[in-house]
Amino acid sequence: MKYIDEYRDPDIVRKLASKINGSVTQQWSIMEICGGQTHAIMKYNLTELLPPEITLIHGPGCPVCVTPLEKIDKALVLASIEGTILASFGDMMRVPGSSSDLLKAKAEGADVRVVYSPLDALKIAITNPDRKVVFFAIGFETTAPANALALIHAARMEISNFFLLSSHVLVPPAIRAILSSEDTFIDGLLAPGHVCTVTGYSDYIDLANEFNLPVAVTGFEPVDILSGILTTIQMLESGRNEVENCYARSVHREGNPHALRTMYEAFEVCDRQWRGIGLIPGSGLSIREKYSAFDAEKHFTLNNIISKEPEICIAGSVLRGTSRPSDCPAFATSCTPDHPLGAPMVSSEGACAAYYKYKSQH
Repeated sequence: MKYIDEYRDPDIVRKLASKINGSVTQQWSIMEICGGQTHAIMKYNLTELLPPEITLIHGPGCPVCVTPLEKIDKALVLASIEGTILASFGDMMRVPGSSSDLLKAKAEGADVRVVYSPLDALKIAITNPDRKVVFFAIGFETTAPANALALIHAARMEISNFFLLSSHVLVPPAIRAILSSEDTFIDGLLAPGHVCTVTGYSDYIDLANEFNLPVAVTGFEPVDILSGILTTIQMLESGRNEVENCYARSVHREGNPHALRTMYEAFEVCDRQWRGIGLIPGSGLSIREKYSAFDAEKHFTLNNIISKEPEICIAGSVLRGTSRPSDCPAFATSCTPDHPLGAPMVSSEGACAAYYKYKSQH
């Protein structure tokens, strides 16, 4: 199959759903890791095609959602500094900090600019040599190589007014933390195809062996997701704890070596706070000492900011897969996309936003 329509073909979808229904003999819980997969499941109402024995659990796979509250507050502080330009992807603009968000800061006069690439932010720094430009660099392993490349280019070009506020996170350590939790019951995983395109899937082989569960690497269209579910169910029913690549058009076992080399040239593994989840050892990427001159947190000394989530928001348990968005007392009442209490309600990949858009409104 070559074209996107083929991955949404109703006949193929029905055949896959029929195979899934014919393969299940007992109860199974499967976590889709990526928020993009969650949105596709909700948008195409794929759960209605599955037998009642299968429970889909939504994972923490939304980099916007898991960006620590403290990082949002640090970005807001940076945006308020005279002579500073804060550049960010658009999906961070509405994510709530402790008392505000970047969109409000922009409305109040801060120079906050939406960019589509970290290299766009670097261009802003080059064309504004008298201003300090900070790029709010978030994301999983998918965006880290491009952000690393911007850092490397800045160093080679000796750009002294360009900085990164880095909040990169790594998926496998977070999944390990979730699987190790006593209140999480997961039988199989749908691994994120976009992340595995960069990293490969060796880390998921380790997870499959460590926790004795099958993993299907899959994509984001209905056919992709149902193929991944079918593969996972077939492995579960036959007692196989392996990793199968259902996204071969994009993913190879070794990933993208060039992207990985670039990523680890600029970044190194560190412990990282995940919003709503807490500190996960070895789950982040920090700027290497070699490039520390471009580290916004060191240049602007932002280490004394401590933030606290709203008590009513259950985003943490949603991201861990122990609650659904509809379990939250604030869902679709005091927490909506227009007035979000937590990041999963405003992010384009957030589970709460998916439920609000595709479920609560119908």
